[in-house]
Amino acid sequence: MQIKINYESCQKIGKLLEKIKPIKIDMYDDEDFFPPLSSPKEDVLLYFLVMVSIDHRLSYHDRPYEGIIEGKYYHGADALYKLGSIKYKEDPSFFYPENLSNLNQDNMIKWLTIENKNRKIYPSDIMVRLELVKDIGNKIKKNFYDPYDIITISKGYLRRGVNDGFIDLLKIFKAYQDPVEKKSFLLAKFLERRGILNINDPFNKEVPIDNHLTRIALRLGLVETDELTREKIAAQEEFSEFEDIILRISIRQAYKIVSQSSGIDPFIMDDILWSFGRKCCKINEPVCMTTCNDECKKITGCKQGCVLAKECKAYSDKIYMIPEHNFKKTWWY
Repeated sequence: MQIKINYESCQKIGKLLEKIKPIKIDMYDDEDFFPPLSSPKEDVLLYFLVMVSIDHRLSYHDRPYEGIIEGKYYHGADALYKLGSIKYKEDPSFFYPENLSNLNQDNMIKWLTIENKNRKIYPSDIMVRLELVKDIGNKIKKNFYDPYDIITISKGYLRRGVNDGFIDLLKIFKAYQDPVEKKSFLLAKFLERRGILNINDPFNKEVPIDNHLTRIALRLGLVETDELTREKIAAQEEFSEFEDIILRISIRQAYKIVSQSSGIDPFIMDDILWSFGRKCCKINEPVCMTTCNDECKKITGCKQGCVLAKECKAYSDKIYMIPEHNFKKTWWY
C-alpha cells in the first residue's frame, strides 16, 4: 500500500475552498440537537463527551438510521443528536458518570430507538456503544476528581507535555483511542465553539477525518494511492486497521496543507467538508455526475457545477470516482 500527498493539489484546492467558506459559523447551540446556552458548562461537557463517543457508522449494512422524531424527519447524526437532546432535556443527570456506568442494554435501546412506521430502528452495534458509554462513566469516576478536570488539567492546550493536553487526556477512554483521533478533534471542535475549551495552541488543530472526508480527499487527488489500493477501494474489499490508519493519517496531513494554503481554520474546514460530503460529493451520486441539488447550493458547493471540479482528479478522470474505502467494523468514526 502506497500513499503519497499531492502538495500541489492541496494548495490549489485550498484556494478554491475559500469560495465556499461559511459566512456564519455553527456554534452548536441549536436546542434541537444540543444543550441550551444557559446549561451549566459541566453538563455541556458531559453531553458532548458522551454523544461524540457514540457518533460513528450509524447507517450500517444498508440500513439507514432515520425516521420521524417528535413529528420531524431526522437522518444519521442529526437523528442521534436529536435523541441526545431529548434525553438531556428530560434529565441532564443521565450523562453523569455514576449513571453512565450503570446503563444496560435495555436503557441504550430505549434511548436510541427511532420509531419508523411499523419498525423500530436503533444502531446495530448497540452493545459497542453501551460499552463505550459505560467506560466513560467508570474511567471518570476512577481517574478524575471531577469530570471538568479534563478541561482544567489541559489548561486549554490540545497537546501539552507528555500526556496533559486535551487530546491526550481523552485517550484514557476507549471511545477516543482512534490513532487518527477523529472523535477527539470533533469533540474539541464542539467544546471550542461552546466556549468550554479555549484552545491556546491552534497550530495543533487537525481536521477530524471520517469516511466523508476520506472519500473527498481521494476523489480530489489530495493524496495519491497505488493502483492496487485504488482498485481495492473501488471493489469494496475490506481494509485492515493498519491500512485504514495509514490512509486517514495521510489524508489528515493533506488537509493540514489545504488549511494552511486557504487560511481556513481546520475546524471550520471540517464544517465545510463534512457538509460537502453529505450534500454534494455523495458516495453514489456526486453532483458533478448528476446536477446541482438544492442542498449543495445552500452550502455554495454548486453554482454552474461543483465549485471544486476545476481541480478535482475524479472529475477529469473517472477511474478516481471511487466510493469510500470499506472499513465499517469500527467505532473510530
